[in-house]
Amino acid sequence: MKSTITTGKAAQPLGAYPHAKQVGNLLFLSGIGSRQATDNSIPGLELDAEGNIVKYDIEAECHSVFANVKAVLEASGSRWENIVDVTVFLTNMKKDFPVYNKIYGAYFAGVDACRTTVEVKSLPTPIAIELKVIATL
Repeated sequence: MKSTITTGKAAQPLGAYPHAKQVGNLLFLSGIGSRQATDNSIPGLELDAEGNIVKYDIEAECHSVFANVKAVLEASGSRWENIVDVTVFLTNMKKDFPVYNKIYGAYFAGVDACRTTVEVKSLPTPIAIELKVIATL
């Protein structure tokens, strides 16, 4: 069984892909960022006139990205506790890892999911974090 999942409770995908794809009892989430579903804004982000990042708030983005992941999981009939694997993309590992790791620890207490965290030069929008998640149903 395969099905495609989209929800209005998480930021809309930037391209031709769904929020998630169910294959059997597995759920594969597309990369989920911290943009708000309501207005596409990025919490704590300040840009200059040329669109360059002046400042951002990794803590606010972490809470937002986790909320988006939760919304997609719930729209798919899954739940946070069913997460089995997470790949995290950060744009500034050195600066943001300690804050992200602390917040991650609070959200994932008792979940015991596998995790990989990598630094990337940039993401498709001026976000500082994105998650790629696999969960069970």
